[in-house]
Amino acid sequence: MTHFILKRILAGSISAILLSSCANFQGIGPSVKQNAVSDYAAGTLAGGGGTWPASGASWVGTIGGAPLQDLVEEALAGNPGMEIAAARVSASKALAEAVHGAALPAVGASFDSAYQRFTENGMIPAPLKGSFESNNQLALNFSYEFDFWGKHAAEWRSALSQEKMAEAELHGARLVLTAAVAHAWVQLARQSAQLDLTEQQQALHQQLDRLTQQRIAAGLDMDSDAQQIRLQSAVLHAEQLQWQEAIALTRNQLAALMGQGPDRGRRIARPALSELSESPAFQLPAQLPLALLGRRPDIVAARWHVEAAQGDIDSSRAQFYPNVNLLGFAGFSSLGLSNLLDGGSSIVGIGPAIRLPIFEGGQLRAQLKGRVAAYDGAVASYNQSLTQALHEVADQIQSLRASDLQLRNQTVALRAAQQNLQLAQQRWQVGTANKLQVLGAESNWLTQRKLGLDLQARREDMQVNMIKALGGGFDATQHAL
Repeated sequence: MTHFILKRILAGSISAILLSSCANFQGIGPSVKQNAVSDYAAGTLAGGGGTWPASGASWVGTIGGAPLQDLVEEALAGNPGMEIAAARVSASKALAEAVHGAALPAVGASFDSAYQRFTENGMIPAPLKGSFESNNQLALNFSYEFDFWGKHAAEWRSALSQEKMAEAELHGARLVLTAAVAHAWVQLARQSAQLDLTEQQQALHQQLDRLTQQRIAAGLDMDSDAQQIRLQSAVLHAEQLQWQEAIALTRNQLAALMGQGPDRGRRIARPALSELSESPAFQLPAQLPLALLGRRPDIVAARWHVEAAQGDIDSSRAQFYPNVNLLGFAGFSSLGLSNLLDGGSSIVGIGPAIRLPIFEGGQLRAQLKGRVAAYDGAVASYNQSLTQALHEVADQIQSLRASDLQLRNQTVALRAAQQNLQLAQQRWQVGTANKLQVLGAESNWLTQRKLGLDLQARREDMQVNMIKALGGGFDATQHAL
């Protein structure tokens, strides 16, 4: 019997292939080429003696230590965006399970019962003509679709690729959130320190105002000098209000990144930037730019998107060939329920079911064209991600190198201002300089500190950007991606 069934399936399939030649996918194929790293002139990004960022979010410790790490961990646990990304991973896993299950044999049970009046004018035996009786069937049903053309395999590859893509996107969301918290933390540190320096400048101008009033009373200065100092004090007061507003907004931003209300931001301990110093020149890690392919979660996600789109194309092409199913059933069928389970009521059947496209109004070709277009879009998106990654790394390395030079020059300027202040204080102590000269030197020193603070915060920001551009410690091989 098995030999007979296989012969029927084979004969039916051959006939179906011949007939299905009416529906074909000739002339439909991708038009966008997937780029390789070697397609880009990126010799300036050749790897140096640097190292890749630490795995996970531990690299934030080099920026803000344990306090920043705690904020990042809280954000990763509470940010709704992370929950959305995690839900997408779960949905993609469920889809993959469903696709895999659809390719397996299916067995089900059925019971059908219909109480009916039988016609008197059809091919119905005399005792049943015009009578009412129930028509019952209890059976186990079996079906299995043969994957001769690879449709199920292609759907399975596509579903797995979508799952991998969602996982890579989850890692990408973690990186984006971590970098956002680090940026906000650096800005909060900068704003808090700038507020302190602005308040010190205000206190200094109050001393200048008192001293100027004394000199005006003694006939040494004019009222215009006092007005100029008051003008500068008003400007500093406005700057103080701006820093206070910026601090409040940044605290709100951090609270939102952590998925909390604004009150959480007020409880964040004040961060502090490291003192202005000359940082060692940044070194790019080895194996650049090739290693970016497995280090950037957005590139990895884009690659899996291409793989999923290719699986969809293969699945669509398989639909141009016959669909071959093996169907079977076994059970009982009877008129009336009294003898339904008798041996004489048993039924059994098995055989192939073949469906083939001949003239389908261009639906299959249209579907394939749509999936080819989606594939072209996925490839273009991958190429864009790769181009953007190289662009970001190139920009950040240039900015870091420029920042190192600026910090070096600012360090020299700050030291000179500090030495000038010390000399003015020494001269004032021995009577060769007046208090105004000391206050002027101190004002210049505070100004240089504010400039240096901005440069230091900018370099910390660029350091975060560079770590993000290098993937933030992500490694596709560690996550089977």
